[in-house]
Amino acid sequence: MRLGGRISAAIDILSDMAARHRPVADALKDWGLSHRFAGSGDRAAIGNIVYDALRRKRSFAWRMEDETPATLAFAAVMEGAGLDPADLTKALAGDRFAPELPSADAFAAWRTRDLATAPDPVRADLPDWLVQPIARALGDGWAEEAAALAERPPLDIRANTLKSDREKVLKALAPLGAATGGIAPDAVRIAPVAGDGRHPNVQVEAGFQKGWFEIQDEGSQVAARLSGAQPGEQVLDLCAGGGGKTLALAAMIENTGQIHATDSDRQRLAPIHERLSRAGVRNVQVHDPRDDVADLHARMDLVLVDAPCTGTGTWRRRPDAKWRLSEAALQKRIAEQDAVLDQAARFVKPGGRLAYITCSLLAEENGDRIAAFLARESGRGFVVADGEVCWQGALPAVPDRHRLVPIAGGAGVMLTPRLSGTDGFFFAMLQRTA
Repeated sequence: MRLGGRISAAIDILSDMAARHRPVADALKDWGLSHRFAGSGDRAAIGNIVYDALRRKRSFAWRMEDETPATLAFAAVMEGAGLDPADLTKALAGDRFAPELPSADAFAAWRTRDLATAPDPVRADLPDWLVQPIARALGDGWAEEAAALAERPPLDIRANTLKSDREKVLKALAPLGAATGGIAPDAVRIAPVAGDGRHPNVQVEAGFQKGWFEIQDEGSQVAARLSGAQPGEQVLDLCAGGGGKTLALAAMIENTGQIHATDSDRQRLAPIHERLSRAGVRNVQVHDPRDDVADLHARMDLVLVDAPCTGTGTWRRRPDAKWRLSEAALQKRIAEQDAVLDQAARFVKPGGRLAYITCSLLAEENGDRIAAFLARESGRGFVVADGEVCWQGALPAVPDRHRLVPIAGGAGVMLTPRLSGTDGFFFAMLQRTA
């Protein structure tokens, strides 16, 4: 496909999303199924246009003085390829599949409008209702922090130390441009794609099939490290999902002790079995959501709660979620977080730990939830640990890649794309007094 056909396809997908209020992944999949002639390179290029248009929807609309799907797609192409309107017009000349060009006024606005002069919500690429929560959570520089959530993400990998190590994975993936991560000791990173490129499918690599590595954002790897899981401990991963952090914990404690993994959603939990087998994990017991696990109450050294959340920290990878998120959805997540924290507390033994993790940057889902939990659970003697102590114990060689969130005499840890180079994550450690 030529450029004009790719832009037309991106416009169709963005229009479908707007009309049917559907996730970007579903819209892209349906387009691919109905346009099987499109090669993998075409699909990747079209996907990049769509994702870039969603990542910077508000700032593109401001710069073009128009927010139609067509205008956003053209803006994404010009920004991504470094083209000005004249270059784009020339590139599309004679392309019979090219859509109608934006108006002269839109092109003129693109040439003359400087994003540095735009209002903060525009520079941050945020819907209005999220400005106050994001500013509250991120403080000074919040607009720049939020703007970093509109960048393209890298592909992050965790070397599985049960079967391999980082140097071995780096060597195996060297032809794909793999490099060491910036924080986690087992992290391997492939840089964000440029232009109309795409990330390699590392799951077809022999190393992946042998269990040498897993795909896992470095922020998620850091959160697992901060839990301080130790060999021989009894651990419960209460919201295990597909098992990413379960696998990381198993490697941390060297296949010793016992990890119990469960999730309220059987479908989310299903992939964990194959992943455990491939990774060579032997110390994990998977509990079906219907299983009665009451015999684990007050027995766990560590309970990990990777809580359901709005996913505001993952907007680089799921930019459509930014525009679909609502205040009602946030309130629903808050209720779920309160419930899962109350559930988790029952499993922590005296002297044990409860690690609370979200991939959200909103204080309403993070520090506020911990404070509310402490108010409800004062009789069990939970206290918030010092996040800086957790960081220094887990990652002493990288002291300045996080921010601390004060909570009730302790502190949580926040990761952001701008500061940490990872997805956005929040981590807090609660200790139960003996």
